[in-house]
Amino acid sequence: MVVMAGYVASGTPTGTERDGGRGPMTLATAGDLTGYLGPVLEGWNRDHPAEKVTLVELPDSADETRSQMITDLRSGGGRFDVLNIDVAWTSEFAAAGWIAPLERDRFALESFLPRVTDTATYDGRLYAVPYVTNAGMLFYRKDVLDREGERPPRTWAELERQARTIAPKYGLGGYAGQFLPYEGLTVNAAEAVYSAGGTILGDDGERVTVDSAAARSGIGFLARGVRDGWIPREALTYKEEESRQAFQDGRLLFLRNWPYTWAGASGKDSEVAGKFGAVPLPGPDGPGTSVLGGANLAVSSHARHPESARDLIAYLTSEPVQRRVLTEGALPPVRAALYEDPALVSRFPYLPALRTSVLSAAPRPKSPHYEQVSLAVQAVVHDALAQHQTPEAAVRRLADELAAITRRR
Repeated sequence: MVVMAGYVASGTPTGTERDGGRGPMTLATAGDLTGYLGPVLEGWNRDHPAEKVTLVELPDSADETRSQMITDLRSGGGRFDVLNIDVAWTSEFAAAGWIAPLERDRFALESFLPRVTDTATYDGRLYAVPYVTNAGMLFYRKDVLDREGERPPRTWAELERQARTIAPKYGLGGYAGQFLPYEGLTVNAAEAVYSAGGTILGDDGERVTVDSAAARSGIGFLARGVRDGWIPREALTYKEEESRQAFQDGRLLFLRNWPYTWAGASGKDSEVAGKFGAVPLPGPDGPGTSVLGGANLAVSSHARHPESARDLIAYLTSEPVQRRVLTEGALPPVRAALYEDPALVSRFPYLPALRTSVLSAAPRPKSPHYEQVSLAVQAVVHDALAQHQTPEAAVRRLADELAAITRRR
């Protein structure tokens, strides 16, 4: 059920006009799967009785959440004050004027992991504040590799060899990621291209750079895996949850997924609890490059109480709340010091590897046309993985489609 609290009818005087931008708010987010956010907001509401925040949970699907947010933002209705947005949406929302620029010195950005703030900027200005970060990691069956006297792979060649030769001995699929044509495939494809040293768009979001040897190498690596069988064809239907379940059920030797996989794979119903590990993604000649995931907090341009909204964002990115983001929400925080806290590292052993992954990660292509860019990447790369088109032809086609998208105004 969608909560309607906070709606301001068109033509009604807003809180901004009446009270200097302070008062009740709504925070819109995709579904809170772990239920941690409600109790976190209770702490704010207790200390700010005149500026209470109502949590509005939108659908779990990122596409549906984005659609509902955009519908409200375009209408100027002001139903949402603070938006918990995917990092990939920041440029699009900022370019459209849907979110308001923020003052850097109001937030403790210097305490965040380097690189994450880049996901919150557009055209040189801060339009959001990083709230949670994320980076893809390689989960692996430690028990199987230990039995074979092998270490987890650091290069594509090692990953391919182990997936091709070791996995079948144990009745396992070799390697999987998120290869259904949706946003997850854009991420997996970008990681392959970035790891090979390439890019998809230039920093300006307008120049197409994907037609390169690096892109052909990255897409070719994934397509070869499907062709040769060490990537199961079933993986072409996987999103995050399907791939996590396959690994958790003991059906894969290797899995690329987000760190949240650790909690499920360690659960009582997991076939691999205590038998797996996680390392940074491999690349052609050494560690690869992950795509930065996560979410940023932004203030709607139509927020009723923007001053309260900015203070709420500062609260949600404070050290105590960021600790709860990890311990109660199982989400990677943006505060750098938490990755070196001995108690947290003991409880979440993947933190050092995740820190390494985040520090070397790169954002998805920044573009005011990001949705169209992502859809093009998904469609073209899936055709290459399904063997409908060679990687070389797919890269040329993608370059042409992206050029047509970036020419739109």
